[in-house]
Amino acid sequence: MDKKRIFIRELIGFFLISILGTLLHFCFEWSGSFKPLAWLCAVNESVWEHLKIGFWPALFYTIYEYFSFGSRKRNFWTAKAADLYTIPLSITIVYYIVKAITGRHFLWLDIVLFVASIALAQLISYRIITSRKDYSKYTGISLFMIILLTIAFSLFSYFPPKLDIFKDVPTGTYGIPKK
Repeated sequence: MDKKRIFIRELIGFFLISILGTLLHFCFEWSGSFKPLAWLCAVNESVWEHLKIGFWPALFYTIYEYFSFGSRKRNFWTAKAADLYTIPLSITIVYYIVKAITGRHFLWLDIVLFVASIALAQLISYRIITSRKDYSKYTGISLFMIILLTIAFSLFSYFPPKLDIFKDVPTGTYGIPKK
């Protein structure tokens, strides 16, 4: 697959991840707070839950890409590990920098940051996949890091540590809201 086609795939991924992530922001509420969906959907307004709604669509798109063309690309898993870590890291860093400077957060900035982080992640993924440099020696660690992130995003809505990143800003609570 040539660079242009890979770029188009990553661009399509940007749109799909952004749209699905936006829907995942609301699906827990739409489901009537159906707890089995808590691993996938945002359950509150904490920073963590907003990271999760970027992660899952990106992971699902990664799986699709692997079966579509990624199994033939030596740098695929390194690119996708970078992709899957870029979204939460960039959101977290910028969010807390803005909060430290201004003392609050801005909804419009949260939305822009979410979309910009996905765009950055897809661009990094594209650059690594199409690089002439061989990153295949990092495949094992890349898969391990993806598995760790998957476990964390699967469990921490049910068992959130008492850290600021997991705190629901409006209520001051952690994890799945009690009815």
